[in-house]
Amino acid sequence: VQLQASGGGLVQAGGSLRLSCSASDGVNVMGWFRQAPGKEREFAARVRWIDANTLYANSVKGRFTISRDRAKNTMYLEMNSLKPEDTAVYYCAASRRTPIASMAGTYEYWGQGTLVTVSS
Repeated sequence: VQLQASGGGLVQAGGSLRLSCSASDGVNVMGWFRQAPGKEREFAARVRWIDANTLYANSVKGRFTISRDRAKNTMYLEMNSLKPEDTAVYYCAASRRTPIASMAGTYEYWGQGTLVTVSS
């Protein structure tokens, strides 16, 4: 499965961005992880394909919304009320199994990162 992420950019604090990630084939779960400079990659959100069940990290809950379009095989991350600490490279990930949502190592497929920069 190949994943193609897009939508990053530069935005002011308080602003919004939408990330997209398209998959070349069917998957069971897709998620977003992010990695800030000098930090470990961390889980942001995931969506289950069959029922759109979602899960969020506490750091983004209430500000980010993850969704999927089954017809387009595409996942989205709507990011609102962005903060400078949201600055990171955002990676989309996918699994055909049942990954542990927050554990990057349990996802088999990864897209290239897309940079999100939030200025203060």
